[in-house]
Amino acid sequence: MAEAINTCRIAHIDCPGGGQVWVDGTTLYIGHMRHPHGTTVVDVADPANPRILANIEMPKGWHSHKVRVANDLMVVNHEHQGANGEAELDGGLAIYDVANPAKPTLITKWTTAGNGVHRYDFDGRYAYISPTAEGYVGNIVMILDLADPARPREVGRWAAPGQWQAGGETYPGDPAQAPLRCHHPLRLGDRLYVSYWLHGFHILDIADPANPRLVSSGNQGGKRPHPTHTCLPFREPVGGRNILVVADEDVVKQFPAPPAGLTVFDITDETAPQAIADFQVAELASNDAPMPEMTGCHQPSDRWHGPVVPFAWFAKGLRLIDFSDPLKPRETARYLPDAPVGSERPSSNDVTMDDRGLLYLIDRRHGVDIIETSVF
Repeated sequence: MAEAINTCRIAHIDCPGGGQVWVDGTTLYIGHMRHPHGTTVVDVADPANPRILANIEMPKGWHSHKVRVANDLMVVNHEHQGANGEAELDGGLAIYDVANPAKPTLITKWTTAGNGVHRYDFDGRYAYISPTAEGYVGNIVMILDLADPARPREVGRWAAPGQWQAGGETYPGDPAQAPLRCHHPLRLGDRLYVSYWLHGFHILDIADPANPRLVSSGNQGGKRPHPTHTCLPFREPVGGRNILVVADEDVVKQFPAPPAGLTVFDITDETAPQAIADFQVAELASNDAPMPEMTGCHQPSDRWHGPVVPFAWFAKGLRLIDFSDPLKPRETARYLPDAPVGSERPSSNDVTMDDRGLLYLIDRRHGVDIIETSVF
């Protein structure tokens, strides 16, 4: 049965599972995990009675599981999924006019070589993306200018040493064992905070977007059991420190290990990130035995209020974590949904927040819950 502490579910959207949820005004955008479902647009002006406005489909072998919206532009990814796929579709980004959310209108498709685009950030002008690209091994960092959304223009790129195969760089190690892979760039000011999967994270200076410059790297040492998913910088100092919350994803374990959690880094001196705290939800922290994948942490919301950040914690649902003391993060609320029909447990994949403080939690396999909380 669902469990709620300082939270209350006010509605459920019966829809296919997905990878990301995003709210713009009173419109919810859902990026689905598997074809034929691509993107669903939902009116949540009355959050107790959500109303589906539009659906966009995807062909076999491709998915569109991420979505971001700003300035009436919707950006969705196209990424190859599985062994087969429709040959006429290329990987990249599809850009839509959503001035009328009930009628998304395709403006253009930006294409890239290889598998396409995985995750990205979008500020209404620039998209900070993680595409595969001609001549490179694995996903890299790229900045696209969408000032003219009909003509996206690359303005800058960055790759870890060894990825530029066409440039003669030597790849470090075996890409099948620990691939160099940009996973998720997030922008704050003139910095990009970039998770690099099994190779930790990088802080990039993008004051000149044409020439991203490495400031520092973190979480690099040794063989790591879990990949780094998201690096979330706080907008204001917390407890006198500039902090970066780094979430590992509980998938593709390199060796048997307890579930993934999060680490707090002090980046007051951004040239030397220092780990100052770890966090795991209580019911997992009390047992250090290896557990199945998708039990522990997945990712934080890109939107949050004050010191409290919502997290999607895979089989453990929604967790709201207070970082007001960055040395001692603590849980203040949670919502553990019922397992979807046909599943043994939930798989909470993403959470976002709207301007009203409502939370939207999507399951990887099925459904979105709309949740209110008393902790904001």
